[in-house]
Amino acid sequence: MRLTTQGIVLRETNYKEADKILTVLTRDFGKRTVKARGCRRKTSKLTAASQLLVYSEMTLYERGEFTTLTEADPLQQFWGVRQDLDKLALASYFAEVTEAAAQEGEPCPEVLSLLLNCLYALDKLEKPLAQVKAVFELRLLCLMGYAPLLDACAVCGVPEPVSARLNLSQGVLHCAACRQEVGGGVAMPLSPGALAGARYIVGSDPKHLFSFSLGEEGLRQLGEATEAFLMTQQERGFRTLDYYKQVTWRPPQAGG
Repeated sequence: MRLTTQGIVLRETNYKEADKILTVLTRDFGKRTVKARGCRRKTSKLTAASQLLVYSEMTLYERGEFTTLTEADPLQQFWGVRQDLDKLALASYFAEVTEAAAQEGEPCPEVLSLLLNCLYALDKLEKPLAQVKAVFELRLLCLMGYAPLLDACAVCGVPEPVSARLNLSQGVLHCAACRQEVGGGVAMPLSPGALAGARYIVGSDPKHLFSFSLGEEGLRQLGEATEAFLMTQQERGFRTLDYYKQVTWRPPQAGG
């Protein structure tokens, strides 16, 4: 069966002498495992489209349990991401998380759009990497059905909780004083700015996901909370996140 769709490469693995096995998130057919024959040869027309994080118009041939990439025309290669190690490390984290979140063969166009929007933000928008990372993590959880309840304290109902906390296992907001009523698990602090940012990410139109700004401390708290919430809900870590933290770590500057 011949299939035509658009898709982005989430993972690439060398196979045999000149092939690759690709994990591709397609717009119409969800996550697919695809063989790209001969793509590692310099003369192959599939070389560009078989690279990690390249978004292409694709023609796939499906036969039994096997799917083969037969034609591909790259649409976005995100050169600004590829030329910056910090951005590339973060984008690779996005790809690994997306691969874990997407189900084989189940279309998830909203997840694909989120990934493309975040890659575009890294590529073209002058936004802090921490902001793009927080948007990706929290919005992806919302698309997966794990949206946190941030309207008010889950215990006393106060719209602006005093010393607000996000319970990572329950996914609810609460005041520091209401902590014992929520149940067990870790709770992350959210300053008023961080809470406002989280509420914006959860409720905003997809076209305006990055149209907010936070100070350094608010962005730090927001990022720590979204990352911890994702790890808790997914019950796992990600090697690309460890690598991202390694390459972006900066030694503290000496005071003077």
